[in-house]
Amino acid sequence: MVNVNGNLIDDDKAVLAINNRGYTYGDALFETLRINSGTILFWEDHYFRLMASMRVLRMQIPMQFTPEFLEKEIIDMVTQNGLIDATARVKLIVNRVSGGLYTPLSNEIEYCISVSPLDSGFYLISDEQYEVTLFKDHYIAADLLSTLKSNNKLVNILGGIFANDHDFDNCLLMNSNKMIIEALNGNLFLVKNNKIKTPPLSDGCLKGVLRTQLLRILEKLTEYEVEEDSISPFELQKADELFVTNVITGIQPITKFRKKTYTVDTSKRLLGILNAKIRLGD
Repeated sequence: MVNVNGNLIDDDKAVLAINNRGYTYGDALFETLRINSGTILFWEDHYFRLMASMRVLRMQIPMQFTPEFLEKEIIDMVTQNGLIDATARVKLIVNRVSGGLYTPLSNEIEYCISVSPLDSGFYLISDEQYEVTLFKDHYIAADLLSTLKSNNKLVNILGGIFANDHDFDNCLLMNSNKMIIEALNGNLFLVKNNKIKTPPLSDGCLKGVLRTQLLRILEKLTEYEVEEDSISPFELQKADELFVTNVITGIQPITKFRKKTYTVDTSKRLLGILNAKIRLGD
């Protein structure tokens, strides 16, 4: 079942209007959430990111869109799909209502919630090789809109096709200044000695929820020097370690880029801390 504007509908009966603005213009935002046994991980960060993004896009936030209302809608969906005691992936999409061409007739919104099962209740790291390459066919603008989780993901889509066609596990994306900003499906972190670096939001990287969580964790680990700064392509092969983060996978170590292979020690340590944080409900 899916939730469309508060109405529960069977998957095979849910329809999308041909003039839906999320479909016709990409006039939509989404949040991808991980649910463990009825608990939405990092819900506060997801909620406030969604609200801030809706304000940037001049969407009218409904009065009932409180954290409590949306949390209940999400948990009800998980329950209806028989996944309340399992681990699930939830996608919450918000789009502006139909009407108008490029300029909308209204800033009111619609929403839908869908859910699918996940395998593990905690984040895991695979021992398999994970090789990436640079995607240089298209670039992402270094501006505020690029930091939003919007439906405008053509660069990511084309990067995914490129990775599949050339047998890579992922691609690293660059902004118009030729700086590395992220992977196709998450934020990038670079480790060199005791320094951990991730691109700043001003470079156009997604304001990832797990990125935020890791930066909070790293603030308390005094043995690391943490820096939000631009990463050039030349730095990648000098790094000891590279990893990608998102709320579904957790931490995905990169083991190979071109002729360089990387360690995974920091990734494993941070993943252990992250899992402990989830277990304690922090």
